[in-house]
Amino acid sequence: MSWYEPSFVYQVYPLGLCGAPHENDGVTVPRLRKLVDDGWIDHMKRLGATCLMLNPVFQSLSHGYDTTDYTTVDCRLGTNDDLRFVVDACHKAGIRVLLDGVFNHVGREFFAFRDVREKGQQSRYAGWFNIDWNGNSEFNDGFGYETWASVSTLVKLNHGNFELNDYLADVIRGWVRDFDIDGLRLDVAYCLDRGYLGYLRQIADGISQERGEKFVLVGETMFGDYNQWMGDGLCDSVTNYEAYKGLWSSFNSANMHEVAYALERQSGSKPWDLYTGKHLLDFLDNHDVPRIATRLDDKRQLKPLYGLLFAMCGVPCVYYGSEWGIEGEQHYGDYELRPALDAPEWNDLTDWVAALAHAREKSDAIVWGDYHELQCQPQQLVFQRCHGDERVIVAINASAEPAVAHFDAGCGRAVDLITGEPHDFGGGSELAPFSAYWWLCER
Repeated sequence: MSWYEPSFVYQVYPLGLCGAPHENDGVTVPRLRKLVDDGWIDHMKRLGATCLMLNPVFQSLSHGYDTTDYTTVDCRLGTNDDLRFVVDACHKAGIRVLLDGVFNHVGREFFAFRDVREKGQQSRYAGWFNIDWNGNSEFNDGFGYETWASVSTLVKLNHGNFELNDYLADVIRGWVRDFDIDGLRLDVAYCLDRGYLGYLRQIADGISQERGEKFVLVGETMFGDYNQWMGDGLCDSVTNYEAYKGLWSSFNSANMHEVAYALERQSGSKPWDLYTGKHLLDFLDNHDVPRIATRLDDKRQLKPLYGLLFAMCGVPCVYYGSEWGIEGEQHYGDYELRPALDAPEWNDLTDWVAALAHAREKSDAIVWGDYHELQCQPQQLVFQRCHGDERVIVAINASAEPAVAHFDAGCGRAVDLITGEPHDFGGGSELAPFSAYWWLCER
């Protein structure tokens, strides 16, 4: 148990939100302070977010994942003092901060790879990379090298090299010392060697002991058994892409059985469920996938979908701007998913997300409880979350028509944690069109 499990994560891609040039122009502008000056931290607090996850903030050539300097904030965002200013503002507002740890690969201008390009096999850093001295690159370096996903500008690091790993450990400790961060999102953790993940866990555990509280590691994973990257000696949590696909697809195809299967597989009452007691990072969109308001065929389903996101097992994560329903998808690259925005906005959807966040904060069953399905229909899903003496029944209706759900509630009356309205289970439970309910059962 740590501060992370009950948290509500708000994700920001700062190079995008703050309006930085797509290519590094070498000009230092304190754009990162926009998060404070334009009310984004206040907005997060009002929304109920308790953790800010910042995507890359350190010096890079373009999108942030082609790192050139792990120790200096990207000049397009400002200086190291600007980052500390933002972290301090978050902490003052009761919001933790995760930074994006991009440790699988670097950009071609990273100092160690630049040294290899200049000195070849004589470079002391040659072992930091997987070099083919008999090959060549498209840049005519005179040698070939391993990349991430065949992207020649992203140079794969060799974590079999202990000197490299010690260097990155010092980088992480420096981030804790200089910026007082609370944990890391590990970029493409599914590409990292398990031995290196274990080493990062040791570093994180050492920081936790020094600070007296958990230093959290959240790994980016895609599909497969997440226990490969999450658990004792590995990441504390991982990104839940499996449920992500089921969430939007179930609503679009009127097939709630898809997401219901994923929820049962992950945290159900079956002996074969995979992650009971673990808190995966759940999301409807992020900086790599289309905005959920674009992905959904019927935007009226946004409210029940967010109602499901915040009620399912795990830690909910909202991507900046999606809480008021902005749209976006890849036409000419990921930049369309990572727009510059001015001050945050607020509307009925934002009200709803905030209500969900505050209801979740009050419920041990929603945060810590087990999962048990009570009813599943093509456009309706009913399940319960139990923890100790607290039992919450969650009912979702993705249909444009009202529905009546019949199930064994195990109690006669309840109160909706979201609205405070009383509910009587007698004769069936009527679900309004495009609705979500969290009924706290009376004892």
